[in-house]
This record gives sequence, C-alpha cells and structure tokens, in this order.
Amino acid sequence: MTHARIGIVWNPSKVEQEVLQTAVSGVFDDQYDIRWWETTPEDPGRGMAREAREEGRDIVIAVGGDGTVRAVAESLAGSETALGIVPQGTGNLLARNLEVPLNNVKAALERVRDAEPRRIDLGWVSYDGTEHAFAVMVGFGVDAQMLVQTDDDLKSKAGWLAYVEAMGRALAGTEMTDITLGIDGEKAVAVRGHTMLIGNCGMVQGGIRLLPDAVLDDGKLDVLMISADGALQWLDTLRSFVWDNGIRRLFGATDEAVSTESARHLPVETISVELKTPLVFEIDGEEMGEVTAFDVRVEPGALLVR
Repeated sequence: MTHARIGIVWNPSKVEQEVLQTAVSGVFDDQYDIRWWETTPEDPGRGMAREAREEGRDIVIAVGGDGTVRAVAESLAGSETALGIVPQGTGNLLARNLEVPLNNVKAALERVRDAEPRRIDLGWVSYDGTEHAFAVMVGFGVDAQMLVQTDDDLKSKAGWLAYVEAMGRALAGTEMTDITLGIDGEKAVAVRGHTMLIGNCGMVQGGIRLLPDAVLDDGKLDVLMISADGALQWLDTLRSFVWDNGIRRLFGATDEAVSTESARHLPVETISVELKTPLVFEIDGEEMGEVTAFDVRVEPGALLVR
C-alpha cells in the first residue's frame, strides 16, 4: 500500500525511542506519513489512538504490552482504521494469537506493512458502571499473570509440565464460590466453581490452548469454567487440558474441546455473571481489582488487524 498514513502509539517504559525510530525508518520509507504518540501512566493509549483515528490514520501501531494493545484496540473498535502490533510485553497474548513475530521490532513492523488486513471479534466487559474491551480473555480464579508468565525457559525444557505444575500451585489455594450465570439471555442458573475464563481466542504462552474452541473471528466467546473439588477432579481437569485439548489437538485427534465433570466449555455471545464472594478479576492478563458481578458481550468483526 502506498502513502499510508500511520500512527504509532508507543509505551516509553517498554521500548527505547531510538531503537524504535531506527526500526520504523528501516521498514517504512519516505512515502509513508508517520505521526508519533507517546502513552502516559494516566492514558495507556486510548486517547492517542482515538486522536489518530479521528485524524484519518489508516493504521495505528501499538508498541507495548497487552495493556497498550488493549487500549488502542478499544479506541479503534468499529472503525476502518487497522491495528498493528509491535509486542513489547511479557504476555503479548493477542500478538501470539495473531502469530506476530515476538522479540523482533523490525519483523513485527514488516508484518504490519505487508500483511493482509483481517477482521477479528472483540469482547466487551462491563462492571461497576464501566465498559472495557478485551481482545483475548477475561476471568477470575486462575491468576492470568501466572498463566502468561510461566517460566519460558522451564517451559521450553519441560513443556507442558511447567504449565501443569504452575496451574496446580495456583488452584491448590483457590476457594469455591457460588456463581449465578445468565447465558445469551436465557434464565440464570446457579453453579459452584472457582475459575472462569471467557475468551475471544485460546492460546497463551508456550502454545498451550487454554480455550481450544475460541476463534478470533467466529462471532462467539468461549467460556471455560473449572470447579475441581479435590485432587482427583483436578487431575481429570489437567488431563483434559493437557492431553485432550493440548497434545491430541496438536496431532489432529480431536476437533472440539473436551468437557469433563470439572471443566466445562461453552460458546456464548453474551454472559452475565454474579459472584457470592468478591473475586479479583483480570482483563487480558491485567488485574482490575475485585468484582461481584459483570456482563460480557462479543462484538463480531469489531477490529481490523494487520
């Protein structure tokens, strides 16, 4: 594409300006009109991306971690302005799902320049009178930080075992709570559980597919609910994650996510959740404090990505 107007929204705490500028001028020649916006602790990118969109930028490139990407995506939702990503965080969840090159600023920028744009869904979660977009997943119970930051070095050597061990540690200390769920406008039901993830896409670090049925552009969100009472059920849950939904899927042995007694998968368009006990809530790997109720909906094809 010639003479594209590009906005760069970058997080100065994640990347050095000189490194980024050198890479940008190496990938985008003089025919590109480029304008820079720096994020601040008060605004991780929403205002900057909104300004870039209103100014008619064709592409806005988010340079930073998942928080920056989410903020930019939120302001570009529903527009013709495309999101590009130069992942500089620890989780880089959306980047991984889109197979954007990690740890290589130049390669990520080349991908933005050369890729065919595609539309993906966005999720929206509202609680306490506010609404936030998410590109990857929201939920409670399993600490999302732990999911995305399992030791990569350990994971490359021990693979699944590192992940299993980390999840075992996390779930050993989680309490069950009463949860009221309303799905797609149906009558609410009462369940018990301690972990719930609602995902737009399914991969976390190390290629582990935590929500195997979650697809970025199917107009649905995928819900995973875990209510593992006791060690045996937990082993059952692990077997379903690691074996049925992980290794077997890699070898094409199963087409859809396996639900067990203690881990259930469900595709939804909207879901309302009420918790008896306030629990710490996460959006795309970021802790948002405790909530007792939240509503989630999908906005199909909301975001153009490159």
